[in-house]
Amino acid sequence: MSTGRAAAIAGAVGRGHPRGPGRGLVLGLALALLVVAAACRGTAGQGPAGYLRVAIANGPTNLDPRIGIDEASQRVHQLVFSPLFRLDERLDVVANVATGFTMPDDHTYLVTLRPDVRFHDGRLLTSADVVFTFRSFLDPAFVSGRKGAYRMVQAVDAVDAQTVRFTLKEPFASFPINLVMGIVPAGAKDIASHPIGSGPYVFERLLPDDRVELGRFDRYFEGPAANPGVVLAVVPDDTMRGLELRKGTIDLVLNDLSPDIVTDLEARGEVRVTRSPGCDYAYVGLNLRDPLLRDVRLRRALAHAVDRRAIVEYLRRGLAVESKGILPPSQWAYEPSTPDFAYDPARAKALLDEAGYRDPDGDGPRSRLHLVLKTSNAEFVRLQATVIQQDLKRVGVDVEVRSYEFATFLSDVIKGNFQMCTLQWVGVADPDMLRRVYHSAQVPPAGWNRGFFTDPEVDALIERASRTPDRATQKALYSEAQRRIADAVPSISLWHKTNVIIAQPNIRPGVLTPIADLSFLRTTRRVAPTDRSTPPPTAARPPAAP
Repeated sequence: MSTGRAAAIAGAVGRGHPRGPGRGLVLGLALALLVVAAACRGTAGQGPAGYLRVAIANGPTNLDPRIGIDEASQRVHQLVFSPLFRLDERLDVVANVATGFTMPDDHTYLVTLRPDVRFHDGRLLTSADVVFTFRSFLDPAFVSGRKGAYRMVQAVDAVDAQTVRFTLKEPFASFPINLVMGIVPAGAKDIASHPIGSGPYVFERLLPDDRVELGRFDRYFEGPAANPGVVLAVVPDDTMRGLELRKGTIDLVLNDLSPDIVTDLEARGEVRVTRSPGCDYAYVGLNLRDPLLRDVRLRRALAHAVDRRAIVEYLRRGLAVESKGILPPSQWAYEPSTPDFAYDPARAKALLDEAGYRDPDGDGPRSRLHLVLKTSNAEFVRLQATVIQQDLKRVGVDVEVRSYEFATFLSDVIKGNFQMCTLQWVGVADPDMLRRVYHSAQVPPAGWNRGFFTDPEVDALIERASRTPDRATQKALYSEAQRRIADAVPSISLWHKTNVIIAQPNIRPGVLTPIADLSFLRTTRRVAPTDRSTPPPTAARPPAAP
């Protein structure tokens, strides 16, 4: 990257080069000045002695796994409840409470259960509990944001104590991922506030806006946790979470720190930083109903004009990887040969000329065309939008950035009231996301095709993939769909998030999956300073040269 390009990004950030000494000094000073305030605030996440203290940004809203869809609630669900199946490191659906499934026909899934899974009250988990859990979504009176995922389910029935039959209305090969859902006890009525699950931790108490305390379940079917319990401490402020780590009052934070704070803490050498591939996806959405953006040449020009590597390196501080499409590289259906619109301003200008948007005055101030980019008012996304604005200005495209409170912004996007927008999909684990986001039948309010992309061949590929149970055939169909989608540029791919665990040096984290759920805490333990089985914290890296 040229010195001029790095300086331009520094100007967009407006507080010095993100990797330069000025930025680090300012951040370090801010952290130092707030240490006193943190000390006066008291200890975050106070709870039983020996429990792991994990900082989270918000408190849970509903502890029933069938209902609570906010991130904090789902984090509690992951620790208190056991799902039928879980996702592994390749985002494959693998056995958990269930031992597996068979398909007598393309409409039927027979799921068998382990015989040794117990709820926290000592009762064995049986098919009656599974039927109760999933029939909830078929009940018209049951209110849940998850119901749409089970729209294809015709019936859920117990065959015997250890077998459940799911009958679908139509073939749907991605159905098993919908069985990655915590099982609640049959007849349970107060799960939302006093959950009883079968997971590795027992719910003990919730102090709203303060913490959730979870104790180890010694009869957990995969064996007791490596720690006595977990406290999920609510620390809403990003900087304060970093300070609590520095004070030692918090043991661990998963992802809930800005790239700047992670870099500063790592440089001090006081914490252990563990990185792993994630599956969140950031992109620039394009409205293909817009008269200008209907032209694929313009869309390709815009894609070539955005320097994704600079965004990843300087704004994300390396806590991301450049993306080619919505599916992350860790996903089994990911296609590595998907077209990649590399940063190429010269090619972008040539495509703009080809589309009829010639430069009116060479190196003068006049632009080729004007576009509007909408975004939320969150700090990082505003900075990212400013960098994109500068990238497009270099090829002669004038971009007006408009930021809004998130609810207002998202409402505009869903209504199609935008030309360009920046958004992020969280936890892209299922290749069926291709259908939900790019199938022509999925435009709002039916689905998430917010850019109004239409391609009959893509529709056919996705439909065939969703009907076939053969993995190799699915992979081939999804691969071709990804290539066609990328070539049409219905959106500009930016990056996939890198998950990061920031922990005290005496904390040895378990293995984190790409979806960044908290199940890794079951195998997370404290170690003695002399424990040689534990690798040292990640060494601080020198600032990258511009």
